[in-house]
Amino acid sequence: MAEKKSKPVSVVTGGAGFLGSHLIDRLLSEGHRVIAIDNLVTGNPANIGHLAGNKDFHFVKHNVSNFIFLPNEKIDYVFHFASPASPIDYLELPIPTLKVGALGTHNTLGLAKDKKATFILASTSECYGDPLVHPQKEDYWGNVNPIGPRGVYDEAKRFAEAMTMAYHRYHKVDTRIVRIFNTYGPRMRLRDGRVVPAFIGQALSGKPLSVFGDGSQTRSFCYVADLIDGIFKLAMSDFHEPVNIGNPREMTIKQFAEEIIRITGARSTIDYKPLPVDDPQVRQPDISRAKKVLGWEPKVRFEEGIKKTIEYFRNALKGAGSN
Repeated sequence: MAEKKSKPVSVVTGGAGFLGSHLIDRLLSEGHRVIAIDNLVTGNPANIGHLAGNKDFHFVKHNVSNFIFLPNEKIDYVFHFASPASPIDYLELPIPTLKVGALGTHNTLGLAKDKKATFILASTSECYGDPLVHPQKEDYWGNVNPIGPRGVYDEAKRFAEAMTMAYHRYHKVDTRIVRIFNTYGPRMRLRDGRVVPAFIGQALSGKPLSVFGDGSQTRSFCYVADLIDGIFKLAMSDFHEPVNIGNPREMTIKQFAEEIIRITGARSTIDYKPLPVDDPQVRQPDISRAKKVLGWEPKVRFEEGIKKTIEYFRNALKGAGSN
């Protein structure tokens, strides 16, 4: 029993999600006990299915926008990763998105305060909105439309950052803020509306790839293992200001579509569609702070990461076809 007590205990909200489930794997590999909390609105139980029977893993089905009750647990870290995170989700779930950014952040910060735990907020590059500064550094305040359709996500995360810093300054909670840029890898949902699963799913199905606008808008794609490594290093640091974690390798959406067609060997064409409202024109992290403070930078090459991701979706499509 003594060994069990000595292990650090981490709570991960959104634990059945794409990033949450990968974070849990990393924490377990680092010797943590993990309590995952997820209401499964956008999370997928299959993402944590391989952890069934693991004595160091416990799952709680709960909406963190409601009070979190873990009375008898020693907790060392609270990772708040719960939120719809793709446009298709937060446009369908605007009010739950705002609630989990506001009430969910309040509840998880309260938990961290009560347990004297370190709090790690999963924020987003969307805090920068459609940026007027390129690449984006952490001291840029952003260019966000608060009443646009994307505002429910952008402003929820900006509020979450403000509340996190308020708890740090007023209640002396030990906090971290990670601003996550576009991330891809296994366990993404095939139809979550984001560009990586959309393009791969379309290419593997022999359909045209849907490019919004003329495809000149840019994104910077980070493989999930690299992202989780940066988040873990941030959690173990003592740095309280926001830190960008992402891959500065920038490409246009049109280039990305062409790469997916090439790597999958698909015969797909590109189908141009109208640009959504407030879609950011550029997105590229300045990771100087992560390099300096954490000694972190991405290591996985795009070709290597995208091949692993394509393989995951290929298997997922086969599984869906056999059901």
